[in-house]
Amino acid sequence: MEKDIKIFVAGHRGLAGSAIVRQLKNKGYANLILQSHEELDLINQQAVIEFFDKEKPEYVFLAAGKVGGIYANSTYPAEFIYNNLQIQNNILHASWKYSIKKLLFLGSSCIYPKLAVQPMAEESLLSGYLEPTNEPYAVAKIAGIITCRSYNEQYGTNFISVMPTNLYGPCDNYHSQNSHVLPALIRRFHEARNNNTPSVKIWGSGAPKREFLYSDDLADACIFLMENYNDSKIINIGSGKEITIRELSETIKQVVGYRGEIEFDTSKPDGTPRKLLDCTKIHGLGWKPKIPLEQGLALAYKDFQKNPLAER
Repeated sequence: MEKDIKIFVAGHRGLAGSAIVRQLKNKGYANLILQSHEELDLINQQAVIEFFDKEKPEYVFLAAGKVGGIYANSTYPAEFIYNNLQIQNNILHASWKYSIKKLLFLGSSCIYPKLAVQPMAEESLLSGYLEPTNEPYAVAKIAGIITCRSYNEQYGTNFISVMPTNLYGPCDNYHSQNSHVLPALIRRFHEARNNNTPSVKIWGSGAPKREFLYSDDLADACIFLMENYNDSKIINIGSGKEITIRELSETIKQVVGYRGEIEFDTSKPDGTPRKLLDCTKIHGLGWKPKIPLEQGLALAYKDFQKNPLAER
C-alpha cells in the first residue's frame, strides 16, 4: 500500500479499529478516513453509498460491528445478527460498487464449531455445530466470509477475511456484563480492590481455555496481510498460546493488586471448552505477535484506569 492512499477504517473507535488506526499512523499512513457513528450510520445502506460516492476510499478495513461476551450475546441475539449483517453487507457492496483496491474483513474465532479439533485450522469452518451462546454473531460473521468470497468469485474484487482470536487492549469495552471476559475481569477486580470486597465471583468453572492477542498485535497483522495476502481463503490471527480462565483470573488479580478470594459460579455456562487457533498459515508468511500476555494486561489495565466506567 502506498503511504498516501485513502484508507477507510470502519469502526475506528472500537478495540480493533482504534488499534489499526494507531498502527497505520505509526507506519506512515496519513490519509485516513474516519467516521463516528454520529457522522455515518453504517446500518443505513443509503448513507454508506453516499459516503463511498463522496470519499472514494481505496482501501477498507472493516472492523465495525456489535460485539460482546456471553451475557451480551444471550441478551441481545437479534441485535447481534441484524446489526452485523447490515453493516458488513452495506460496506462490502459499496466497496465493490466503487471499485476499491482491497478490503480486509475482520471475522472472529467464534465462527469455528464448538467442538472443533484444537488448535482450530481454517479448514474446520462449517465442519460442525456452533457454540449456542454466540451463534447469531457467529452466523453473521460466517455470512461475511462467504460474501467476501462470493464477490471475489463473481466480480473479481480483492476482499480478504481474517479470523482473530480473543482480543484485548486500549479502547476495550469494560462493561461489567456486556463485555468480553478479559476486560470484564479487569473491571471486576479493580472495583473489588477499591471497595475491599472479600471475594470476586466469576461465571463458570474456570476450566475453559482461551487464547488472547493484544489489539496492537492484531492491527500489525492486519496491515501485514493487507500488504502481503491476496486470497479468498480465510486466515487466522492469534498468539498461539492459551490459558485457562482460572489462570487468567489469577493473573489479572495480581496485575490489579486485589488481595481477596476468587469464587467460580458453576451454575453459569462455560461457553466453548477450548478455543485455540492454528496460526501456522500466517506464521509461515512471516508474521508473529510481539506483546506477551503479562505485558499486554499491564497496558490494558493502564487504559482502563484512564476511563474505568467506559462502556464503549
